[in-house]
This record gives sequence, C-alpha cells and structure tokens, in this order.
Amino acid sequence: MSDDRLIVALDVPNALEGLSLTEKLGDSVGFYKIGLGMLTGGGLALANELKQEHGKRIFLDMKLFDISATVEAAVRGLAQFDIDFLTVHGDPHVIRAAKEGAAGSKMKILGVTILTSLDRSDLDDCLIQDGEVQTLVVERAGRALEAGADGVIASPHEAALIRALPESAGRLIVTPGVRPAGAEHGDQKRVMTPAEAIANGADHIVVGRPIWQDPSPANAAKAVIAELP
Repeated sequence: MSDDRLIVALDVPNALEGLSLTEKLGDSVGFYKIGLGMLTGGGLALANELKQEHGKRIFLDMKLFDISATVEAAVRGLAQFDIDFLTVHGDPHVIRAAKEGAAGSKMKILGVTILTSLDRSDLDDCLIQDGEVQTLVVERAGRALEAGADGVIASPHEAALIRALPESAGRLIVTPGVRPAGAEHGDQKRVMTPAEAIANGADHIVVGRPIWQDPSPANAAKAVIAELP
C-alpha cells in the first residue's frame, strides 16, 4: 500500500525509463516527481500518462523563474496537464504570477527557497547576501508564503522553523534531501531521515536514488514508508 507522503523522484533520462521504473514500483508508490532532467525526454507526456491512465499524483519540478508575464503564461499552460504540485522560484513576483497562471485549477504552487545541494560557500559564489543558510531559507519561505504560495520546498533541517511561521498554517512543506537510514548522501548536503523530516513538520518527502538505484525499487519504497511515523 502506498503512502502519498512519499514522493519518488523519477530522475531518469527519459519517459520510457521512467515508465519502466513506475511499473517496478507498482502500487507501492502513488506520487511521483518529474523534473527538468526528463523534460526533453518526454517528461510531460509521462506525467500525463501516469496521471490519466494510472491514477498517480504528479509533482512537476520545473523551478520556473522569469518575468511575471512569462511565468504566468507557462503555469497556465502546465495547468492543463492536471498536475498536483508545481515548483517555481520563491521570489514574491514569481509566486504571484504563478498563482495567477494556476487560477481555476487544483495545481499547488510550491516556492523553492534554497536548493538542498547548496551550502554557505555555494551561496557566497552566487553573491547571495551574508547570513546562515537556515536563516535565509526561513526568510525566503516566509516571503513566498506571504505572496500566496501553497507551500514551499526546503530541506528537513529548516522544516521545523518554517512550520513555526504564522504564514505556514495550512500550507505545505515538501522536503528533498531525505535519505533513508544508512543511505549515501550523494550530492545532498542538508539531509535527514524520512522519520526526522516528517517529525520536523514536512508534509511530503522526496526520495530518488535510494529507491530507483536499489535492485528492488518496490522494496526500497516500502522500507522508506515503514520509516515514516
């Protein structure tokens, strides 16, 4: 039985490999993330097939960023695919434009705070203002929620602080950077276990490689679900 608190990232090159993976996972997973890496490999077609033919929930991780009119138009176009979650950058003007584009649909707009693969030295390289990563993430989350975001993307390390914000009431927190107990961290730098992430206030966790690189992806997914409180 699946648990939609677990979102499996289909971080494979194309739709054919993605569909093959979902077949291996079967009923153990009901929610999938499709990101930019698969966009040119049939990602939107796969999203539509999984949604319409297999009844799966879909998180489209596009991290959109552009001028307001372009973001609004892009989101309006994506809304026709009956997507459940869509990510955009957490800048207030982007959030407001995305909400306009999603109007009339059930698609939730999630603001990206700071990528979980980045630490303070990375932010210095990008000329991001001084301050602890955690502090900046929480400030960006608050501004995104004030601008109307349905939720935010943040590492499990910041989930509890974001959940404590008044603006987070009734909003979603989705956490990548989650690794099952004993799993390799890979390129993620701010990680926690599934149980820790949920305990810190996350509504959904995103797990990719520890599941799809396992010899038995379905068993790996079930093991992650078993860790959830």
